[in-house]
Amino acid sequence: QVQLVESGGGLVQAGGSLRLSCAASGIGFIMYTMAWYRQAPGKQRELVAAITTSSTPNYADYVKGRFTIARDNAKNTVYLQMNSLRPEDTAVYYCNAYWAPRNHWGQGTQVTVSS
Repeated sequence: QVQLVESGGGLVQAGGSLRLSCAASGIGFIMYTMAWYRQAPGKQRELVAAITTSSTPNYADYVKGRFTIARDNAKNTVYLQMNSLRPEDTAVYYCNAYWAPRNHWGQGTQVTVSS
């Protein structure tokens, strides 16, 4: 059974930091591109950052220089370090594991940034 379990969300003031974690089980983790998406109320889900099987990161323009994605293949875990958080970063953050045609999602973790 595939499971992606996110943790680390919460309430933080603008300018603060959070570190999200996503622990994967039931998949061949090293074969998957891992990513973080987010969805704010009334908006579509959008890609925040992704990291390939060779650990090459890619970021949405609106998080470049503030967020860092990393993976630990020994722990089957992907991380998202979020610094300089802004109120507009408020959203539910979802972990995604993709290896075509397989596509798995976590349940999401809420991040709320107060001004």
